[in-house]
Amino acid sequence: MSSYLKTTPNSEGFFGEYGGAQLPPPLEPHFTEIRETYEKISKLSDFIRDLRYIRKHFQGRPTPVSHLKNLSNLTGGAQIYAKREDLNHTGAHKLNHCMGEGLLAKFMGKKKLMAETGAGQHGVALATAAAYFGMDCEIHMGEIDIAKEAPNVTRMKLLGAKVVPVGFGGRSLKEAVDSCFESYMSQADKALFAIGSVVGPHPFPMIVRDFQHVIGIEAREQFLDMTGDLPDIVAACVGGGSNAMGIFSGFIDDANVALYGVEPMGTSSKLGEHAATIAFGEDGDIHGFRTMVLKDANGDPAPVHTVASGLDYPGIGPEHAHLYRTGKANYTSANDRESLNAFYAMSRHEGIIPALESAHALAFAIRAAPKNPGKSILINLSGRGDKDIDYVTETFGFGED
Repeated sequence: MSSYLKTTPNSEGFFGEYGGAQLPPPLEPHFTEIRETYEKISKLSDFIRDLRYIRKHFQGRPTPVSHLKNLSNLTGGAQIYAKREDLNHTGAHKLNHCMGEGLLAKFMGKKKLMAETGAGQHGVALATAAAYFGMDCEIHMGEIDIAKEAPNVTRMKLLGAKVVPVGFGGRSLKEAVDSCFESYMSQADKALFAIGSVVGPHPFPMIVRDFQHVIGIEAREQFLDMTGDLPDIVAACVGGGSNAMGIFSGFIDDANVALYGVEPMGTSSKLGEHAATIAFGEDGDIHGFRTMVLKDANGDPAPVHTVASGLDYPGIGPEHAHLYRTGKANYTSANDRESLNAFYAMSRHEGIIPALESAHALAFAIRAAPKNPGKSILINLSGRGDKDIDYVTETFGFGED
């Protein structure tokens, strides 16, 4: 790993001012066990060998980098490239950490994997890992997201997972996390709560980033091989921020590579109509860690909206808050309409249907390319859009001809 990755977070799980572990006393020994086991086995040759075998022979890694020639020509300016995590088994980057967490659970002697999910990609990936390792699986998902992401709900059930609908509050990702934590409290002896992003109490922001680091390792080597140079700009969508930390980690020590996290601006900048935490949030606590949070008038996590279910979270990974505060990464946004236009454009002009989450990063690239002639932009195409096609076409149509 690079010097930054070796020294961050600190031993208490803090990325500068953000992170840590705020846990109810009954869960403290379980998270200590997770941390100590991970720190031990992540250096074991047997664990590393098994993980490498899974990545190559089950996930189909490495995933390629593709030059988006048609969109580059249409947009003008910079050349746009995409790291193709949509070609990872199950169709998104999520399997990178789910197989790692499943292997961790196996080494710990756990019998069950549990998680929250928004867009359903983490739920599908964890259900896949549970099937692979012969474990039970329990997935908590907001009722709004269940309706939007029906194909992924079907996939989870086919893979043997129990899908728990969450019907309180905003009925989306935040509430799914709340529900899963509550269920986990009584099952922690036999289950691992495989948190689905670089969020949650320490050590999960570190664990998920480390398992997603494979994206950055591959992308850096592939881009150098394709072009002879590093990209000028690396961009990824950010909800919790796992796919972004995955690709950022490959370039985080390169002063000449600008990192951009793209948040969902939803339908407007009005509170409750977006999920742009860096843009409008403030320091606070959520789900057992310190980060930046979108807050309502009472100081509680605010309701959020985005067309992309995987991004509708009122907080952000603590490492992203740290990268923003220290200036090591830049954060911008794309709204629903821009992202939908990017979704249609990539489908029509590249033959690739992107996930709505990934379309936020693509929208940024399309917007930034004309302003950066002679440069290169590498986005993380974090997932494929199969899960979104029914929702998009039934709600918004097929786009303009």
